[in-house]
Amino acid sequence: MRLFSKIFSAVFTILFVWAALVQYNDPDALMWYFIYGIAAGASFLFFLGKLNLLVPMVLSFAYLIGAWIFWPDYFEGVSIDGGNIDNIEHARESLGLIINALVMLFYAWRVKLERALNI
Repeated sequence: MRLFSKIFSAVFTILFVWAALVQYNDPDALMWYFIYGIAAGASFLFFLGKLNLLVPMVLSFAYLIGAWIFWPDYFEGVSIDGGNIDNIEHARESLGLIINALVMLFYAWRVKLERALNI
């Protein structure tokens, strides 16, 4: 499980960096650079074994709140095929934040498990 966690965190470090980089044409790109940059940083710290339990717990909570805030009034999916572009964009943003939250919850669980096994 330790090897899986290392690979998982390395992959998500790269994915979060990529997610930040592709935000360059978004009207609120700086916010998304910040959101995905922090997730990439937490993933990298987890990879190094330096992530404190409080960090992924707080981040997962913040990402879930963000997902709730961004959730569209009317869910029309995530593909652009005739729906309201604002609803689609909000759905994409919310789902991205939910992924961030789930990854951070995984990190928190692994940090807590490692702490319990080392005691």
